[in-house]
Amino acid sequence: MRIEIVDYDHPDSQQLIEVLQQEYVDRYGEEDVTAVDPAEFRPPQGLFLLGYSDGRPVGSGGWRAREGDEPGLQDGDAEMKRLFIVAEARGSGLSRQLLAELEHTAAKAGRKRMVLETGERQPEAIGLYTSAGYAEIEKFGAYRDDPLSRCYAKEL
Repeated sequence: MRIEIVDYDHPDSQQLIEVLQQEYVDRYGEEDVTAVDPAEFRPPQGLFLLGYSDGRPVGSGGWRAREGDEPGLQDGDAEMKRLFIVAEARGSGLSRQLLAELEHTAAKAGRKRMVLETGERQPEAIGLYTSAGYAEIEKFGAYRDDPLSRCYAKEL
């Protein structure tokens, strides 16, 4: 897989985000309502990556700088968003490659911890994060009161 830095609102990014949002609809009955500003994913305060295989986008993921402005967050956090692999490319290790690159780039940018929010109906994601050293933390963000929400963090 070739990994490239792109804008969050790049056409290939938007294509994958639309597929991901449909997956949220299928699993939870609605799209992710977390507020996202594409500018938050531009260096040096963020980054968005796409993974390409045979010239087509098959994976995405990004991080944005966050500070301790709400429960569950700390100064120096990077919040991961939109880590996603299309169904036909799953099981090939692409998510681990993207996850490792997101962690590396966030640490290089001076971020101290990677945080994320996922849900109980995404057991593959929970398995990936826990096997990569993430531990459950206090809930934050748009879904902090949702019983299906789970938040995780890892020191970088």
